[in-house]
Amino acid sequence: MRAAEGAGCALHPRMSGTSQPNPGRLSGRMTPQQLELQAPIPRSLQWPPRMRPGAVHCLDVSMVTKSVGWWSPSEKMKLKSLLLRYYPPGIMLEYEKSGQLKTKSIDLLDLDPSTDVSALVEEIQKAEPLITASRSDQVKLLIQRLQNKLGQHSNHKFYLFKVLRAHILPLTNVALNKSGSCFITGSYDRTCKLWDTASGEELHTLEGHRNVVYAIAFNNPYGDKIATGSFDKTCKLWSVETGKCYHTFRGHTAEIVCLSFNPQSTLVATGSMDTTAKLWDIQSGEEVFTLTGHSAEIISLSFNTSGNRIITGSFDHTVTVWEADTGRKVYTLIGHCAEISSALFNWDCSLILTGSMDKTCKLWDAVNGKCVATLTGHDDEILDSCFDYAGKLIATASADGTARIFSAATRNCVTKLEGHEGEISKISFNPQGNRLLTGSSDKTARIWDAQTGQCLQVLEGHMDEIFSCAFNYKGDIIITGSKDNTCRIWR
Repeated sequence: MRAAEGAGCALHPRMSGTSQPNPGRLSGRMTPQQLELQAPIPRSLQWPPRMRPGAVHCLDVSMVTKSVGWWSPSEKMKLKSLLLRYYPPGIMLEYEKSGQLKTKSIDLLDLDPSTDVSALVEEIQKAEPLITASRSDQVKLLIQRLQNKLGQHSNHKFYLFKVLRAHILPLTNVALNKSGSCFITGSYDRTCKLWDTASGEELHTLEGHRNVVYAIAFNNPYGDKIATGSFDKTCKLWSVETGKCYHTFRGHTAEIVCLSFNPQSTLVATGSMDTTAKLWDIQSGEEVFTLTGHSAEIISLSFNTSGNRIITGSFDHTVTVWEADTGRKVYTLIGHCAEISSALFNWDCSLILTGSMDKTCKLWDAVNGKCVATLTGHDDEILDSCFDYAGKLIATASADGTARIFSAATRNCVTKLEGHEGEISKISFNPQGNRLLTGSSDKTARIWDAQTGQCLQVLEGHMDEIFSCAFNYKGDIIITGSKDNTCRIWR
């Protein structure tokens, strides 16, 4: 094997090992930006539909976090079906307008088992013209199903199902498809492998990169394509079914260390050590935009839920928000005094969370880019951070060996997670939001109660640092990836 190309690149010390703030973090677990629908969504998806002059903008009801009605009195819309989305709770509307099938969502992020369903349905009917009186009983039943799901607090105990000797060199990342039926691993051995979760069998080896495969992702919720970003400065798009390469995206002049599909699966974005991000058209394989403006490496990148904004975090201590349609810079978030390790939107796109090597996380108003809170308390660098799926809780993971949970509303620390004997490089909520998963350099992953901070289970067995771990969409499967060249399936 040849020496790694570009081995002299300016990797931050925490990126040179496996306890880095993993630039592939967006593909290692499902963030609010990548969250999938419980039911398949048609290719004509528009989130939300574009406003046009003369359209009536329905006001939000108290439990609908996005405006759910864009309609013109002169146009007729016909509701075709109602679909449940469990995480975060919501109802998808499939409707026909001007001969086209379209989809929009009613987000019920504040729904809980005690919510007055009849009153909620009345509010939804006032705000959403597609929900007529004849549909009210159906909507009530759907909301009651969501309430029942919310009331099912999982006490699932995980056991080791399979140990996969996945690669001949250390892994860089793991990522699951929406259903959890298969997952992918990236490695320093220059390959990405696709695995069947149920059997642990290797389905495909994706070969062709000439250096480390660092960032990986499925195009969830569809799950029929995989993107891989490499230190060879290219990104490749692959077929899940055949393992064949559709496109090789060339244009970066340094290592690609993060990537993300947009929710509509029409674009893939890549972030690079060359200080730029690029957007690529999945169909044509062509570059759409180059996002320039950062003065140092881009190591975090993600789309918001609707796919119209993209956020980039950089070693230049700043985070920038861009329009995905035009490539225009919307604003730059300035305030951290060290490298950025993570940057993401919450589900309803009202807040941005950033984590930094300056030992703090910051919350920003996503409308005007103003900092609304600084989350403090850690004694060392923040290596990862995330929202729960409803956006009510924030979790932070630090090199100080602890994690913390904050309330997004009050910005106060709710609880502190203590028990790891090494730095924590990965953290994520389960879809239900009542459990947290952490991966550490102490060779273990841990599962925690998100309300009390109690450690519920220690996943032991890896022989070296765990740097990547993820729940599936249902929250009943965990994949862990380690510097020991193996990944483990826990069920």
